Amino acid sequence: MSLIEALNSCFDFVDKIDKSTLFNTVIFFITLMYLWETYLSFRQYLVQKSNTKIPKELENVTDLETFEKSRLYSIDKSLYEFAHDFFNQIESYALLYYGALPYVWNLCSRQLANFDQPWLNSEITKSCLFLTYFMLYGQITSQPWSIYYNFVIEEKHGFNKQTFGFYIKDNLKKLLLSISLTIPISALFIQIVKIGGDYFFIYAWLFVTFISLFFISIYADYIAPLFDKYVPLQDGELKTRIEELAKSLNFPLYKLYVVEGSKRSTHSNAYMYGFHKNKRIVLFDTLIEGYKSTEEKSEEITENNDKQKESKGCNTEEILAVLAHELGHWKLSHNLKNLILNQINLFLYFLIFAALMNRQIFYSAFGFEDERPVLIGLLVILQFIFAPYNELISFLMTSLGRRFEFQADEFAKNLGKSKYLKSSLVKLCKDNLSFPMCDWLYSAFHHSHPSLLERLEALNDKSDDEKKTQ
Repeated sequence: MSLIEALNSCFDFVDKIDKSTLFNTVIFFITLMYLWETYLSFRQYLVQKSNTKIPKELENVTDLETFEKSRLYSIDKSLYEFAHDFFNQIESYALLYYGALPYVWNLCSRQLANFDQPWLNSEITKSCLFLTYFMLYGQITSQPWSIYYNFVIEEKHGFNKQTFGFYIKDNLKKLLLSISLTIPISALFIQIVKIGGDYFFIYAWLFVTFISLFFISIYADYIAPLFDKYVPLQDGELKTRIEELAKSLNFPLYKLYVVEGSKRSTHSNAYMYGFHKNKRIVLFDTLIEGYKSTEEKSEEITENNDKQKESKGCNTEEILAVLAHELGHWKLSHNLKNLILNQINLFLYFLIFAALMNRQIFYSAFGFEDERPVLIGLLVILQFIFAPYNELISFLMTSLGRRFEFQADEFAKNLGKSKYLKSSLVKLCKDNLSFPMCDWLYSAFHHSHPSLLERLEALNDKSDDEKKTQ
């Protein structure tokens, strides 16, 4: 007996369930998870609403004006998320109850039936057209929400820097890029499933793994520059100090970039990527105190604007502390561990999919009585049937992420960066108007990074503080 046959026998009970029961069970779990997420969000919303004064433990971290700004920003985002999530839930119900999936699939079949070429009437071509329609639909229905978020909420709180023309151009590029990448990859995946035999799940897993690693390796060099300008960090103290830090840890730094994303948003960030000896570090221009973009350097800037620009971001020592934290993730193999866990989980997905994909009940329950398209099977099994499992895995990965963050902070602390890491965390919290207080249960499910107070407390052990100086 093969592995798939053995797994199939474990799921024989599914065939005894009628399609309406299966459909209603899926709806029940979708509703249950929505209510759970809404409950968690409401707990966080109550924290934001009720804490109007700075608690004593935060008095040395923030001032009342910044605290109130971050509180109001968080409240606005929470109200937006309540409305957006409710709309998405109603939309999901409507699409499922009114049979949108089989309707669009049959529409694709009728349209392609007008062509004589056999390949145009194949399942792969239907699947590609089906995906294109739903990607276009998603783009249309998400735009009002996205526009409101960027041009009302983000602009109200001083983060949005996009013009409407820039926003439209940006979204068109994202849509075209998404379609041009998703369609051929999906077509190849479906073909692998169809010709891979009983052990197609191994080939499918290897294919998806290769595609994921490929795009991780090329993203910042070839995809991200389509949306933001990446420039080498100019020579100076910051560049020299970063190179020295990387060298002291044997980090194979290949390139050091600044992404000029301030024309889109004033939020700050930094990240690193690359494999083996081709590591890159990317700093957002908004992270660097007093940084001027290439456009700003070529124009005359008023003194007031200069002062406003210099009032945000981190100084050299603080940026080094932030990068020490990021290098801690690398040194402690956090990214590799996450990659391995994700690949194990992905393999499990495809293994279970292989065991379930030929059971007609999963298709009949969603309106596909005579066909078993691979794409529909993936959607139904991995998104709907696996929904409770996905929620559990998300919680576990969030918990693991929090553990990794504490470890990376400890790594930076052991390099003597505790003082500046604390000040950088406070600055980034203020610059991004991150509300420093959170409900413990909401945080457990949603915050892969510990709260500001938790991180400051962990860094505040004076017995180890500043062991080394640099």
